[in-house]
Amino acid sequence: MAELTQLDEKLAEVMGLAQAAKETTSKVGKLVGDKDIKDLLRRMREEADETAKRCEAVAGSREGKKSAIKAKARETKGEAQEMRDTYLGDDADGLDGLEFMTMAEAGEVGHVAILGAMGKNAGDRKVRELAEWAQPIEERHFRDIREASLKLADAEDPLEVSS
Repeated sequence: MAELTQLDEKLAEVMGLAQAAKETTSKVGKLVGDKDIKDLLRRMREEADETAKRCEAVAGSREGKKSAIKAKARETKGEAQEMRDTYLGDDADGLDGLEFMTMAEAGEVGHVAILGAMGKNAGDRKVRELAEWAQPIEERHFRDIREASLKLADAEDPLEVSS
C-alpha cells in the first residue's frame, strides 16, 4: 500500500468523518422527535454524503494513493463510530445525540480548516478547493447543531430527576 503524506492522511480523516457523520445523523434522527431538527439532520446527512464523495474524488486524483486514503478513511470512520456508540449508550435521548454531534461537528470544522491550510501550503489546488467548499458547510453544521441542542435543552425540565 502507498505511503501517505500528512496531507493525504488529513484528506482521509475528513473523508472518514464525513462518512461517520452520515450514520450519526441517521442515528440521532431516530432519537429526536422535533420535525425541524429531523429535517436539519436529513440535510446534514445529504451534505456529509456530498463531502465524502468530493473527498473520494480528490483522493482518486492522488496518484497511486486512492486505496490507502480510503483505508485510512475507514479507520477514521470506525474510530468516530466507536466514540459515538460509547457516548450514546442504550439510554441516550435526542439531547444526548445533539450534544455528541456538537463535539463531532467542532472536530469536523477543525479538520477541514487544517486540510485547507495543508492544501494551501502544499500548493494543492484540488485539496484547497475542497476545503474552501466544505468549510462554510461545516461551520453552518456546527452552528445549527448547537442551536438545535439549545432548543431541546430549553424544552427540558432542569429539575427533573434523571433516569
